[in-house]
Amino acid sequence: MNAAINSATSIEGIVPVMLTPFDEAGAIDYDGLERLIEWYLAHGSDALFAVAQSSEMQFLSLAERASLARFVVDKVAGRVPVVASGHISDDLDAQVEELTAAAESGAQGVVLVTNHLDPKREGTATFLANLDRLLKRLPTDVPLGFYECPAPYRRLLSDDELKACIDTGRFVMLKDVSCDLDTVKRRVALAKGSPLKILNANAAIAWDAMKAGSAGFNGVFTNFHPDLYQWLRTQSDADPALAEELSTFLVVTAVSEALGYPALAKMYHQRIGTFSSIRCRVIDYDVRERFWALDAVLDKIVAGTEHFRARIAAL
Repeated sequence: MNAAINSATSIEGIVPVMLTPFDEAGAIDYDGLERLIEWYLAHGSDALFAVAQSSEMQFLSLAERASLARFVVDKVAGRVPVVASGHISDDLDAQVEELTAAAESGAQGVVLVTNHLDPKREGTATFLANLDRLLKRLPTDVPLGFYECPAPYRRLLSDDELKACIDTGRFVMLKDVSCDLDTVKRRVALAKGSPLKILNANAAIAWDAMKAGSAGFNGVFTNFHPDLYQWLRTQSDADPALAEELSTFLVVTAVSEALGYPALAKMYHQRIGTFSSIRCRVIDYDVRERFWALDAVLDKIVAGTEHFRARIAAL
């Protein structure tokens, strides 16, 4: 594992994990997706992560995953980098097929999911052996990333595994799901001087991780207010007291992820006219029936978001 990519690709900043809009019949709503892409870009996104867990990738066919990635790349048209995953299989041949499809979309990076390289939880030797086999069969000129996706289980990289990935020269990002500030700091130190960027995905430590050297934020609430995370990342020195208030709001708001996400995020985008349906494939129940007063919760998220946007605009 010593092949190196020759690429200036840098995935950092505020990187939304994209939703997949569906129509009421369950098909991908590409018109809504195009509006969603423009919303992400208008609200301060530095890159986009397509065909991720938030995109319901485990419930998309390979053809749909490939089409979704190509559509995002085409519509973004080089304005920001796009990375794509769709890595949902344990079988090596199937992994090669789905990751090659992501690479052929034209994305600036292809993201591997850690748990699929160690599906039986056998440890580092299995993980590295499967990684080696996979890298030998993937295009060598495509930058890669890793995502510690929590489904089907959260498989965190050890320090030794992370070092091995860095040493390949092929990895440009890690979506960190450790949810632990000390781990983020250690990983930032390990990646120093390499192309690999550590992107924290946990809102509870988002600002602290940024201050500790994390290259950005890649959490699910980039589907509500990526611009607020962007201000915190790049302009918080303008008003440290406001930054403290905002970071607290972002932490508390993100707790509502447990209330039917990604349908909750689709409810938000339905409100603002991005797309019309909150249909999800990953959720087979009525979120409003299961989570009482869900619309009232969303009211407060919207009000808080607009409150902080207004205060930032007034600076």
